[in-house]
Amino acid sequence: MNVFGWLQVILYVAVLLALVKPLGAYMARVYQGERTFLTRLLSPLERFICRAGRIQPDSDMG
Repeated sequence: MNVFGWLQVILYVAVLLALVKPLGAYMARVYQGERTFLTRLLSPLERFICRAGRIQPDSDMG
């Protein structure tokens, strides 16, 4: 592996480590059912998909 290959691996690990905390906090809020900054943007799309698939989001799976 040459120098550019090693730099690419180091850059990938650095970006991955930089995103751990914010992505983890976002996922925790989503799984707890709290509002996030994407809720306003994605909730109409989610409602459309549920209506198109005749899915009731509040009911349990059978």
